[in-house]
Amino acid sequence: MQVISSKDNELIKHIKKLKDKKYRDESNEYIIEGVKLIEEAVKENAKIKKVIICEDTTRTYEIPTNIMLEIAKYECVYVTDKIFNSITQVTNPQEIMAIIEKNTNNTEIDFTQDIIIALDDVQDPGNLGTILRTVDSIGLNQIIVSKETADAFNPKVVRSTMGAIFRVKIIEVDNLQDTIKQIKKHHFKLMVTSLQTNNSIYDIEFKKKIIVIGNEANGVSKEIQDIADERAKIPMLGRTESLNASVAAGIVMYEYVRQKLNK
Repeated sequence: MQVISSKDNELIKHIKKLKDKKYRDESNEYIIEGVKLIEEAVKENAKIKKVIICEDTTRTYEIPTNIMLEIAKYECVYVTDKIFNSITQVTNPQEIMAIIEKNTNNTEIDFTQDIIIALDDVQDPGNLGTILRTVDSIGLNQIIVSKETADAFNPKVVRSTMGAIFRVKIIEVDNLQDTIKQIKKHHFKLMVTSLQTNNSIYDIEFKKKIIVIGNEANGVSKEIQDIADERAKIPMLGRTESLNASVAAGIVMYEYVRQKLNK
């Protein structure tokens, strides 16, 4: 078994450069780390280019036999403990990672869904990852993101999706307002959250709706607010005036779930 021990190895240099969004875009690849994400990648038939394993992993973290049998089907590369620690982005790594090819070829919007979630310049990677996980949890297969939204293949986003990154199609658009106008031609209505309304989200029928989640600091942009068909707010009994973007998104999406279950 050959073990990479040099930081000047071309693969090691490549992995380090994948920390940068520009390089991820150029190579059309990203990194996943940990047993759970590797297992999800295998289960969802993600395009696994290489699996990188620390030579000491059996001494420090025991990878389940069934996972080892699965990853043995792919090209596996072993590295020393020192090299693995130089490429990991996790505080307490499980000493296994993989290079994944992005699945960004299909950018067609699925108009058969009851609701379509769109993100308007959401900046925080943790928020984006949590929203992707919530989208997956309610059975949606896509999300639309503006160009200024955080990169969905940022390592922090990927980790916080808990595998949803393999199941939810991420459609990045240059002009979110124009995209929404095109979706509306398919009998969808645009709903935005706003404090300038008496309507609650519980007054909205979540059928054929585009739901836009706004930027953490500024909310939904005025341009998109101006083309909204419906505005609604999340009722709050305390003194807090606003909610975290991913929390607000979860509340709105699970009102859709409640309505669907009641039917």
